[in-house]
Amino acid sequence: MKIRSQQDFFSGLMFTAAGLAFAWAAAAYPLGSAAAMGPGYFPLMLGLVLAALGLLIMFKALVLETETGNRVGRWAWRPLLFVLGANVLFGLLLGGVPSWGLPGMGLVVAIYGLTLVASLAARDFRLGETLMLATVLALGCYLVFVLLLKLQFPVWPDFIST
Repeated sequence: MKIRSQQDFFSGLMFTAAGLAFAWAAAAYPLGSAAAMGPGYFPLMLGLVLAALGLLIMFKALVLETETGNRVGRWAWRPLLFVLGANVLFGLLLGGVPSWGLPGMGLVVAIYGLTLVASLAARDFRLGETLMLATVLALGCYLVFVLLLKLQFPVWPDFIST
């Protein structure tokens, strides 16, 4: 069978793999029933829906003809590395790494670090716009997670809040 749209086929394959992985992991938790859902019920259903969506996209990529074949291009290394690096930096800044002597910097500093590093993925980096975006994101996250949901996040660096 010939793949008629490489982009659709491989994105469908990615969705299917991620959905099955989530469903498999969720099956380890108590499922319950539709009337009394356990902690694994919703992630299992969501994973199965994602896998089914992926299968549908892969089927479409095998059946429907496209003009160019939607070939998969080269890897975009710059965005991939900066976005992944930004997420790793967020985790390191939020909680710190005591074994490295890095104290937790809190939610606000972690969001600024995440936004600044992730914005370097674009070729037209603008510091002013990035700082405005980081400020809006930090304020929004503080309002939603700390004030409204009452989650226990360290908001400021350890050496300031103690």
